[in-house]
Amino acid sequence: MIYHLGMFSDSSRRHFLQGVPGAMAAGSVLAPVASAADGVAGDVKLGIASYSFREFSRRLCIQYTKQLSVTLLTIKEFHALYRSTPDELDKAKAEFQKAGITLTGGGTVYMQKEDPDDVRSYFEYAKRLGMPMMNIGPTAKTLPIIEKFAKEYDIKIAVHNHGPEDKYFPAPSDALKIVKDMDPRMGLCIDVGHTTRTGKDLLEEIASAGPRLLDMHIKDLKNLMDRNSQCDVGDGAMPIPAIFKQLKKMNYQGTVHLEYEINAENPLPGMQRSFAYMRGVLAGLKA
Repeated sequence: MIYHLGMFSDSSRRHFLQGVPGAMAAGSVLAPVASAADGVAGDVKLGIASYSFREFSRRLCIQYTKQLSVTLLTIKEFHALYRSTPDELDKAKAEFQKAGITLTGGGTVYMQKEDPDDVRSYFEYAKRLGMPMMNIGPTAKTLPIIEKFAKEYDIKIAVHNHGPEDKYFPAPSDALKIVKDMDPRMGLCIDVGHTTRTGKDLLEEIASAGPRLLDMHIKDLKNLMDRNSQCDVGDGAMPIPAIFKQLKKMNYQGTVHLEYEINAENPLPGMQRSFAYMRGVLAGLKA
């Protein structure tokens, strides 16, 4: 029998989707899943935000990423410092390449000084590492400066929203008001957890972003208004199946990066469960 998500109630659908990754786990949770990890046409690509490994060295970040059978990584400065010399950045780049890990981007990079030289330094950093994109925390005044460098360096820029605490861009739609009329390289990184805490409709925010949606950070919350209720993906109230369904409908070309912010000293078990659940959801949608 072929199962379809529409056959189930919300409650039974969650149990069904949890069962799919459970079956996968019995065989190969850590085995490569081409459709999810490597991005077969039409599927949603899964990656990792290296902030998840903030307590660990670059070597261990690479090791754990490989153990999770993920090849796409957006890095936080912990794993390649801004103050690094060109040779040190070359070494970091080579280490990721040797491990078969593709750097999809980096950040969040805060570009809030109205100083072109300061902004250029981050673009030089990204260029040296071979990053095609940066997730940034800008201001309305620095965005036009940043846009000029995005054109010059041909590096995409994704404004990362940070929820109610963000005085500049709490929700994706706040940034979209500005970037929608900018160069196509200027877009959004939607953080689903921060977005729900603004009270905005998450699926509407994703749909409204359209081609400006360049990146996504995914997580789950038991209470969608409480940042301290984060849990393994699949254990909370985040509408993961609906998110992925919307992304597929939009033919989203970016990556969905797991940003696992809990259990910092032992994140792997929860990240394994999160990826198993998300891969199960994607398998269910494909079926």
